[in-house]
Amino acid sequence: MERVTRKGPLAGVRVLELAGLAPGPFAGMMLAGHGAEVLRVDRASVVAKAGDAPRVDVMDRGKRTIGLDLKSPEGVAAFKELARHADVVVEVFRPGVAERLGIGPADLHAINPRLVYGRMTGWGQDGPLAPTAGHDIDYIAISGVLSMLGREGERPTPPINILGDFAGGGLMLAYGVLLALIERERTGEGRVIDAAMVDGAATLFAMFHHGAQTGLWGPRGTNLLDTGAPMYDTYETADGGHVAVGSLEPQFWAEMVTLMGLEDLPDRDDRKQWPALRERLAEAFRSRTRAEWEAIFDGSDACVSPVLEVGEAAEHPHNKARGTFVEVGGVRQPAPAPRLLGVGEQDLSPATRLADLTSWGLSDEAAARLREAGMLA
Repeated sequence: MERVTRKGPLAGVRVLELAGLAPGPFAGMMLAGHGAEVLRVDRASVVAKAGDAPRVDVMDRGKRTIGLDLKSPEGVAAFKELARHADVVVEVFRPGVAERLGIGPADLHAINPRLVYGRMTGWGQDGPLAPTAGHDIDYIAISGVLSMLGREGERPTPPINILGDFAGGGLMLAYGVLLALIERERTGEGRVIDAAMVDGAATLFAMFHHGAQTGLWGPRGTNLLDTGAPMYDTYETADGGHVAVGSLEPQFWAEMVTLMGLEDLPDRDDRKQWPALRERLAEAFRSRTRAEWEAIFDGSDACVSPVLEVGEAAEHPHNKARGTFVEVGGVRQPAPAPRLLGVGEQDLSPATRLADLTSWGLSDEAAARLREAGMLA
């Protein structure tokens, strides 16, 4: 498959991404989306079985892929040669695994002192929980974040795996890589990044920590931004759809109730009146379909939006005008973000196998020997 030359602020930056669960590939996707050359390294058996079929996983877009047997000395030696020509390694193993394989930070810095070594785990590289298993829900639970999510009187509600895996994990790792690359320009040396999802999730909730300790932020589901307030919630419409209401400021609230034709509402500044006010709003929103409400609020400052299904979002006029979604390999997906004005469209082709590794320091002869031995695919 012919590929477009990489461009953008990270053009020329080479990333070795060790295959793993979501946060690592997401970090690689963020870097590739802004020009980095990302080579995804999976197990040799997995890549050999897949053959040359493009990988349509959205998080693998804009990358190339190979398979290496990292349990063999020959495979480890080949990986080290690739790392010698890399700027960044993204590693997603449990603490100590990379060291046992011989591809830990010390092993690779010995041959490439400028290498930025990004480590992605749930619990971090140290601490009592570091060697144990976990998932997004566990990391946001221990961070204190999960306790704050959900409606009043109900169990905590995990927001799928966005906060731990992607925001607190993969995005924080990509941010750490950029910090280390900037620092390398001054020092000439790479750095190890310990990106832990529990740390990242806790950081994302920095805004709420003071309020939670002083009593300004109460139990989940009772506050202004967590479905406690009727002016910041979702409501069902006549056709079973939903609208999202975010009319926090008085001027936005006034515009909303005016467009809805509502009068004599309970005082929204009196928290004791919130249940009655919520019921009035719920009754009103159930009187029209989602499309009817969308037409009523279109172009207004009422801060009321239709709750779109994922499949509908790409067709919304605003998203279409901005090109928020693109289609790659027959799969509709979000375009790279954030936007850097003046940078052209990035190559988002599905990941394909890279056969010629000479630019990464592995000769055709060496690659052929590894392939014949089943250690490279």
